[in-house]
Amino acid sequence: MQNKKEVITVIGAGSWGTALAMVLADNDHAVRLWSHNEEQVKEINEAHTNKKYLPGISLSELITGYASLSDALAGIETVVLAVPTKAIREVIGKMREVLTAPITIAHVSKGIEPDTLLRISEMIKEEMPAELLKDVVVLSGPSHAEEVSLRHPTTVAVTSENMAAAEKIQDLFINNNFRVYTNSDVIGVEIGGALKNIIALAAGITDGLGYGDNAKAALMTRGLAEIARLGTKMGANPLTFSGLAGIGDLIVTCTSVHSRNWRAGNMLGKGKSLDEVLDSMGMVVEGVRTTKAAYQLSKKYDVKMPITAALYEVLFNGKDAKDAAEILMSRGKTHEMEDLVNILEERIDETEFN
Repeated sequence: MQNKKEVITVIGAGSWGTALAMVLADNDHAVRLWSHNEEQVKEINEAHTNKKYLPGISLSELITGYASLSDALAGIETVVLAVPTKAIREVIGKMREVLTAPITIAHVSKGIEPDTLLRISEMIKEEMPAELLKDVVVLSGPSHAEEVSLRHPTTVAVTSENMAAAEKIQDLFINNNFRVYTNSDVIGVEIGGALKNIIALAAGITDGLGYGDNAKAALMTRGLAEIARLGTKMGANPLTFSGLAGIGDLIVTCTSVHSRNWRAGNMLGKGKSLDEVLDSMGMVVEGVRTTKAAYQLSKKYDVKMPITAALYEVLFNGKDAKDAAEILMSRGKTHEMEDLVNILEERIDETEFN
């Protein structure tokens, strides 16, 4: 499907970075998979496995592990950045020290930085000098690494301020198992991908409390309304939230046992403390930091986000999860379509005279 085969560097050898390296290798691209863990690099190169993150999966010999960042980036034009939000600035800082030519970065993480309230693409641009950065592309959508590594059908979206760059990433990744759509709404794709983790945490809590499918369906529906309210206020296209980076990602993250955010919420609902949950997970739970950032964004943009606010109280102020759920259910009366009407009215006001 692609004409030109490239050497592509994937920064971050966790489950998602490794699964995406497999997609690229399936398309006959040579992949340099960087990790700071030398034992992991040795395993990738000698055993062609990454058992900690993708047990039972064999890796293509087109995937080569690298412990040296300068070697991994030498002569590279395209980098897939697959590290947690909290590591973005540190990793970009190390990259800029060894880069000698500009690159395109396709980031595949889903989060917002607390306090600065920056999206990941904004963090990358802030940390990487303009002379070393061609474009930033975002890849997001309903995509558990475990299923991608098994080559189960998966569909995602890519977006960039430069759509030619997004189409380039689309060409690198798309195949019969991994379908890639383009989307021109950078803000919406990043906000949808980040905030769905908050709702997945809350969905896990309701399951942990034993509230059943009715409660989770309501939570997901009202959660999507919160995401759309904030995203639209920040400049996103509301239609994005009915697509892959919105409802698509929300569904898979709220309903799958592969979802670490759902699993974390489930343990919280069963009475474990946040510290206990995070200690037992062994991997980053992006929804925790994103809840803090989204709570701060709701205050900044004066947007009502009751689910986010309730989860914030549970995570950071020690409120009992069951008490938080009861507060949500006892909120005052409102009209279901009020959110949609307000969003449409705002969009009309913005575009009427353009």
